[in-house]
Amino acid sequence: MNARERGRPPPFLPPLKPLRVPRHKIHQVTGFDSGEFPRLLWAIRNSCVVGLDAEWKPVTSRNSFPVVSLLQIACLLVCNAGRGENGGPVVENGTVFLVDLLALPLPTIVGALKELFISPNILKLGFKFKQDLAYLSSTFSSQGCDSAFEKVEPYLDIASIYNLLHNKHHGRRTTPKQSKSLARISEEVLGVHLSKELQRSDWSHRPLGEEQILYAAADVHCLLEIFIIFQSRFLKGGNLQLDFTNLQSTIAAGLNVIFIKEDSNQNLITHKLLPAADIVKLTVSRFLPRIHDVSVLSTPSAQGHSFESSVLRISNIYGEKIHLKESDRKPKTAGRRGRRRQTLRSPKFDYELLEDNSDAQGPAPWDSSADGCPKFLCDVMIEGLAKQLRCVGIDAATPRSKKPEARQLIEQAVKENRVLLTRDRKLLNHQYLSRNHIYRVKNLVKEDQLIEVIETFQLKICEEQLMSRCIKCNGRFIQKPLTTEEAIAAARGMQVIPECLYNRNFEFWQCESCGQLYWEGTQYHNAVQKFMNVCKLKK
Repeated sequence: MNARERGRPPPFLPPLKPLRVPRHKIHQVTGFDSGEFPRLLWAIRNSCVVGLDAEWKPVTSRNSFPVVSLLQIACLLVCNAGRGENGGPVVENGTVFLVDLLALPLPTIVGALKELFISPNILKLGFKFKQDLAYLSSTFSSQGCDSAFEKVEPYLDIASIYNLLHNKHHGRRTTPKQSKSLARISEEVLGVHLSKELQRSDWSHRPLGEEQILYAAADVHCLLEIFIIFQSRFLKGGNLQLDFTNLQSTIAAGLNVIFIKEDSNQNLITHKLLPAADIVKLTVSRFLPRIHDVSVLSTPSAQGHSFESSVLRISNIYGEKIHLKESDRKPKTAGRRGRRRQTLRSPKFDYELLEDNSDAQGPAPWDSSADGCPKFLCDVMIEGLAKQLRCVGIDAATPRSKKPEARQLIEQAVKENRVLLTRDRKLLNHQYLSRNHIYRVKNLVKEDQLIEVIETFQLKICEEQLMSRCIKCNGRFIQKPLTTEEAIAAARGMQVIPECLYNRNFEFWQCESCGQLYWEGTQYHNAVQKFMNVCKLKK
């Protein structure tokens, strides 16, 4: 049972398959003495389109830019796989290079990257990459590379591509009006799930975890795949717009039962029942060229002169330029904003630095709420853990602001009497007031983090607790369940109740804080089974 967040598919839709890049297409560039570095240089020289992304360890201070730890480069080659003209190394189309900026001497690679960023023959793709470029420039400048990166040209933002696919106007240059995330764009355009769970993990830790490697590769590889969809529609010369509304409604109509009609779509198999996954695949195939595989990058449409010329035409028509001004190279810490922040500090909080660097601070036993279980505050690095804790009935809050400072996190934890869970070791240096605590989570994957917290705090989880809190806001449910009619009335203007539930005898449960509605459908039972296995509960 997952809450249907605004704008997302309704809860009865089967989960989308995750976007995964084949492991053999992921190359980690960690030094000059291996074969990966010359392979990277060859791929850049022989690419017509590259996707760019960067990862860094989140910082709580607004007085400095974070240090970029990893630069991801995904390559769409001029020639589809093979050796270069001079016997270069074999590089497959769609290969992703993870350039470790903590391992490589930055002055020795700045030239190659600068040449890539300004090459007129390579179209650069990104998603709101201007921030990444500012952080990259700051990181390289700190290593003696003054004014390392000033611009990226030609550049095409995935938000602009989505705007073209989603809207009817086709101006020469489009300012993205959509505020949707890359994960949501991938879901709508590619029909895949792009997990952002590890986005705020510690990217400065070495070696990188396998899940981090796969995440980083998928995050940049999806840029190429979205571009391929756009390029294929551009080549056809027709309307660039994708029919997202019909796509969602058609999938929703055919998940459980296919009703035979005289004008039924021939792409659907006219049987009374079919496995949901097969129905989704058959239905979506009418609207999208592909769903979850990466074979689109090796199809004939991505080969030959027609493809390369279309890239050039797209660059000329829709190409943009990222240019860093002097003001972009400095963190935005205006004096007026700084004075306003100072008024937030309460005089009763006096923080002292600790010399102890253990993973937990504060006296034992841990503070507990009225039900004998501690309450938690998960910082922005591990917001996914907060939802996991709510699923097993634990009170887990998240920061009030998107980019909280350490002081704000501590004050919220103190005020609400919560244990602060974090992956930021620097937060351990702040002394808590009596009876308030902080714990550093060691694992990266949210399921492993959940097990770690349960074992560390010796939480007692029972089956009755599962799915007893609102996943969206951490609220409790109204004690009396709602009928279908009451749920439809309560959801009006906030949430859509699928029509297929109207004739079913379901009980609906509403969050008393945010009003979100839940019901015991297939996803609810799957989630209960999942967390019974995680918590090792017996039926």
